[in-house]
Amino acid sequence: MAIARARRDSGMNYWPGFVDALSTLVLGIIFLLTVFMVVQFYLTQEVTGKDTVLARLNAQLAQLTELLSLEKTGKLSLEEEIASMRSSLMAIETERDRYRSLYEGVGAGAADAQGKATELTGQLEAERRLTTRALAQVEVLNQQIAALRRQLAALESALEASESKDKESQARLADLGQRLNIALAQRVQELSRYRSDFFGRLRTILGNRPDVRIVGDRFVFQSEVFFDTGQAVLRPEGRAELDKLATALTELDKQIPSEIAWVLRVDGHTDIRPTTGATFRTNWDLSAARAISVVQYMIGRGISPQRLVAAGFGEFQPIDPDRTEEAFSRNRRIELKLTER
Repeated sequence: MAIARARRDSGMNYWPGFVDALSTLVLGIIFLLTVFMVVQFYLTQEVTGKDTVLARLNAQLAQLTELLSLEKTGKLSLEEEIASMRSSLMAIETERDRYRSLYEGVGAGAADAQGKATELTGQLEAERRLTTRALAQVEVLNQQIAALRRQLAALESALEASESKDKESQARLADLGQRLNIALAQRVQELSRYRSDFFGRLRTILGNRPDVRIVGDRFVFQSEVFFDTGQAVLRPEGRAELDKLATALTELDKQIPSEIAWVLRVDGHTDIRPTTGATFRTNWDLSAARAISVVQYMIGRGISPQRLVAAGFGEFQPIDPDRTEEAFSRNRRIELKLTER
C-alpha cells in the first residue's frame, strides 16, 4: 500500500496545468484587448472630433441650402412680377399709340387725346421705373445666389476632406491593431521559449524528487519542502532548494531581452483545515506569508524585486478535492510560475 501511495503522489495531474494554461491564455487575451481598447479610445477621440466638425458642416450646408431655396423662390416671384409689368407696359404702349392715332385723325378731340397720351406716358414711365427697380433686385439676388453657391462648394470640399481623413484614421486604427496583435504574439512566443529553457534547466537541477512536481507551466513544491506545519519561516532544506532556483533564474535573466516584462510568480496554497495559534488568523494569511518568505529569500540571493510576485490563495485553489491526509498534503504547496507582468 505504501508503494501504491508513492506512485499516486509521483503521478502527474495535468488538469490543473491545463486550467492554468487556459488562465494564462485568457489573461493574455484580456491584456491584448485592454491595450487595443486604449489605442482605440484615443483614436476614437480623434474620430469623434472630426464627426462633430462634420455634423456642424452638414448643418451649415442644410441652412445654406434652405437660404438658396428661399432666394430662388424670391427670384421667381420677381421674374413673374417683371413679366407682368412688361405685359402691362406693352398694353399701355398699345393704348397710347391708339390715342395718338386718334389725336392725329380727329382734330376736334385733339386736346382730350393729348391729355390722355400724357397720362399714359406718365404711367409708362412709372412702369419703367418699377421694372428698373425689379431688375436691380434680381441682379442682387443673382449675386447672393452666386455667393451661396461658392459657400456650398467650399463646404462640400471641406466635407470631402473630412470624410477622407476619417477613412484614413479608420485604416490606421485597423493597421495598428493588427501590428499590435503580431507584436504581442511574438512576445508570448519568446517568453514561452525562455520558460521552456528555464523549466528544463530547473528540472535538471532538482532531479526526480517525489515532493516536486511539474504541472503544466509551473513547478509545484510541497510546503513541507520549505516550511514546518503552520509556519512561514524557511527551513534550511528549503533554502538549499531556493539557492538552486536562484542560480537558474539569474542565468535566465541574462538571456531574456530587457523589453520582455517577465516575472516569477510565487503562489502559496494551504489545505482546507483552519489555522491554529495566534500567528496566522486564516489560511489566507499563512499562504501569503509563505509566498512572501520565498520572495524575500530570492531577493536576498540577488534576484531583482521587479522580477518577483508573491500571491496567497489560501485553501481556495485545491488540486485534490478529497478530504484525506494525502489530499491535504498535495494541496499544501508552493507553486512557481514564469509569466508576463
